[in-house]
Parts: sequence; structure tokens; C-alpha cells
Amino acid sequence: MMTLLSWITAFLLISTTAAYQEAKLDHFPENFVVAKPGDSVSLTCLTTTTGPVTWKLNNDESGFEDYMSKHGHILIVRDVEGPLLGEYSCWRGETKLSSTYLLQKTEEGEDIDSLFTCRAKSYDCNFSCRWTEDRHEAVRLGVGPDCTKGLPTCHWVSSSGQPNSEGFQFELTHTLSPFGEESTMLEVTAEAINDFVLLRRTKLFYLRDIVVPDSPRIVSFEVLQSKLNVSIEPPSSWSTPHSFFSLEHEIEYVLRDNGKTISSLSSLIPKKISMFRARSRDPLVSSPWSQWTPWKNGRNSCQCKKKQTSELSPQCLERCKRKMEKRRTKHAKQSQHLL
Repeated sequence: MMTLLSWITAFLLISTTAAYQEAKLDHFPENFVVAKPGDSVSLTCLTTTTGPVTWKLNNDESGFEDYMSKHGHILIVRDVEGPLLGEYSCWRGETKLSSTYLLQKTEEGEDIDSLFTCRAKSYDCNFSCRWTEDRHEAVRLGVGPDCTKGLPTCHWVSSSGQPNSEGFQFELTHTLSPFGEESTMLEVTAEAINDFVLLRRTKLFYLRDIVVPDSPRIVSFEVLQSKLNVSIEPPSSWSTPHSFFSLEHEIEYVLRDNGKTISSLSSLIPKKISMFRARSRDPLVSSPWSQWTPWKNGRNSCQCKKKQTSELSPQCLERCKRKMEKRRTKHAKQSQHLL
């Protein structure tokens, strides 16, 4: 049979474990320390006043005295494990002086590529990353060796709110020159918290490996004898000048006669097509293709009466103006003849 002391110990363990499970951490606290399982750590009450203080773990004053010892304003926690993780706050009476979170470092060997992916729309100083793992309550990313080394000078970008269907999204910056030959790899360090367990990983890659342009713009298309000449421009998000940051375009079209789909790197495609679309990539590196543009109707590309002026290409607009001028002249001559 269990003694009264055993019942009390079991009750305290269950109560404090329940409090630990309820005290989820959905942000990175201002003060925290990270320890490996079984380590001992020292926590300091951050106050300028003197006098004795009381410590609480997740707002509970009792339950783990056997694992702790106090020396003035310092609390030593021994044999770190799950139930000992959480918020340690120091109090004087009813006044909370400071708090420090004790987190546990995970040794899980998760594949870094399965945790987050990054993409740059151009060679400018901005790029985005997406955290794909859905079991962490808080995530933050930092760029550069300061973050890799865990220095206080690291500038972290933290997740905010709940992740959407695609995970946590981050907008990051770098200081690499877009005009020089790329010889330095980007270092992106990620930290993630799940049940007071901290995961820390660093991913290294070249900027050119993550550059994927947005879909290009189909500016116009006009008939040149038996061909259709398609004019394509880079997306507005692509680096400038375009003469230096070139893009190659691929056109995919569907033949009107047999419905066959064909791809071409030439801007000249057959005239008799039902629809076409385009995509782009950097031809100088092994850059992935952009997303396709929406399918565009390849018939009657210049229907002056059926389209708004803003939807017409400059060439088509000029052609429509000439047609309208001819109609006005013809109408004027007919009116004079009737008079």
C-alpha cells in the first residue's frame, strides 16, 4: 500500500506535470536558457533590490524542491527533464521581479530540408522562407554567422500568430551584392519551440539556388505572316536592369487543328493555335522555372469592340485607331453623297 507521503508526492507530480502541459509557449521569451537532459543550470533573479525571494515554476511554488537549491538570488536546477521545464519566476511578496524560461535542447536529427524552404523572387536583398513543420508553437529565423553562433547581435524574425495552411511565413534580408559573382553562401538559422523543447538548425545555400522568378507578363501578340509573334516581359518583381539580369521564356501552346500541346523557347509560334501561356527562368544558372501564366486565347488577338482600351497592346491599339479613323472617313463620305 502507498504511504501518505507517496500519495502526496504522486499528487504533486501529477499536478505540476499538468501545469507544465497547459503552459504552452507560443512565442520566444525575452529571457531563456537552454539545457540538455540531465544538465544542471543556474537561473538568476533579475532585480536590483536586496532581500530574500520566492521562486515559482509555471506559477507553482512547490513540487520540485528536491531538484533545486537557492543561493541568494540564484536558483540551481539539477537533472533537467520534462516536468522541470517552463517559466521560473522570482517574487518578493506579491510582486513579480523577473522570469526566465528553462528550455530543453533537442538532439533529434531531423532533416533540415524537411523543416523549412526558402525562395527569392529576384537577386534583390529580400527573400522569403516557409516553415513546413506544423508541430511547433513558435519559430524564428535569422540570417548570418551571428545567428549561426547564437550571438546576441543576431537579428531574429519571429513568427506571429497561428501558421496558415502553408506554415509560418518569414520575410528576410541579406547583404550580398546582386552584381558580383556569388562566392558566399547564405546562412539561415532556425529555432523552434514545442512543449518547452528547443530545436535549432542551420541551413546553408547560395542565393542563386533559391531564385525563382514570378510569372512573366505577356505584353502583346501579333500576326507576322504565318507566325504569331509573342512579346513577353519579366515580372515587375524581377531585378533590374533587365539587360544585366536576363530571363529566358518558354511558351507552351495548343494547336487548333489537333489539340496537341507543344513547347518552344522562341517568341515565334504557329499562327493557328487555340491558346498559349508562358513561364521564365534565369538562363545563367540552374534556376527552376516560374509558374505558368494563365492560358491566353490565341484567336482574334485584336478585337477592338470586345475589349477595353486598357486590355489592348500598343500595336493592337494603334490598329484599332486606324480602323476607327477609316470608318469615320467612310461614314463622312457617305453622308456627303446623300446630301
